[in-house]
Amino acid sequence: MRILSLIIVFYLFIFFISPVLAIYDPLQIPNNKIGIHILFPSELHEAAKLVNNSDQAAWGYILVPIQASDRNRKKWQNFLDDCRVERVIPIIRVATVPEGSSWIQPNSFDLIDFANFLNDLKWPVQNRYIILFNEVNRPDEYGGTVSPESYADILSNAIDIFKERSADFFILPAGLDNAAANYGGALSWSTYLNRMYRARPDIFSKIDGWTSHAYPNPEFSARPDKSGGNKIDSYRYDLKYLKKFTSKTLPVFITEAGWSNKNLSDRQVSLYYQYAFSKVWSDPQIVAITPFLFNAQDGPFKQFSFLDQNHKLKEFSYNLSVLATVGQPVIVALEVPPEIIEAPVVIDKPIPVAEKPTPFKDLNKLYSNIKSLFGLTN
Repeated sequence: MRILSLIIVFYLFIFFISPVLAIYDPLQIPNNKIGIHILFPSELHEAAKLVNNSDQAAWGYILVPIQASDRNRKKWQNFLDDCRVERVIPIIRVATVPEGSSWIQPNSFDLIDFANFLNDLKWPVQNRYIILFNEVNRPDEYGGTVSPESYADILSNAIDIFKERSADFFILPAGLDNAAANYGGALSWSTYLNRMYRARPDIFSKIDGWTSHAYPNPEFSARPDKSGGNKIDSYRYDLKYLKKFTSKTLPVFITEAGWSNKNLSDRQVSLYYQYAFSKVWSDPQIVAITPFLFNAQDGPFKQFSFLDQNHKLKEFSYNLSVLATVGQPVIVALEVPPEIIEAPVVIDKPIPVAEKPTPFKDLNKLYSNIKSLFGLTN
């Protein structure tokens, strides 16, 4: 009878226990790689029109930063709910807070707080895309002092902390400034990656994808047909270099890119984007391209803005939008309200006694079959 009991328990485990979810490979499903970088959740509605071509496409990408001082549950749950309605895939880049001319370096408590907060939210798609900080090879972006060793530790710890809470977190490293040189406290991208590996040899095998800032340098003005470690195909140089450290295939997320209008007309930028998407960023290893920036009316980012001073889309915005397709991500089902689950079933006509279902009918049948199989009797 002990054998019979174990078989029944196994049967119940296989058929009645829900499997644990985990990240899926976004390169293996129909994917709309068109995206945009926004600064505030309130920009989602208008940005969604861009990445989904005014609802002619679906499930483009929206990247938005969240600061440690801005963990407002209602605000961010509303944002994720709106992502579901607008059919866009969120990418959230976590950040600390600015202090003086740089951002405060994160610690383990920041990681735990972010992981707990973001895990408590209901996401629209199964993959919960998280980027851990920004351009950490520049001192103004990472605590005033560049430290690949420190960031490798932070990144490794963050991966463990987030995935302990949910296997659905898809962890991406900070995008690097590929134009930075070993000067003024900054480090070149290759030097930085090499030192990360020496500090944590497993770090590039732990991440789920690669983050690229594919700017056309110098001066954000280089032609799109130019190739190099600081050009719009810089991700290729990153991946080639990373092969020294890991055999893992890393899906690519170009989370910042764009031409400046300081030296180029909107017409030139439009033609450059057309070339980039058709000749360079058509690479099948790329999951998403979220150019920087959707809306920057004033300040240093104005030169990259996809909206003009009248809050109208610029010419190159339309050329980006028409490339959008229909993506098919794994969508998280909405929870059924309890009142629907518990609503009574009204039966107009009583069921005859002979037709009434027997409780555990299938399980009893299985039990009888197993007894016959093993020659067991009561």
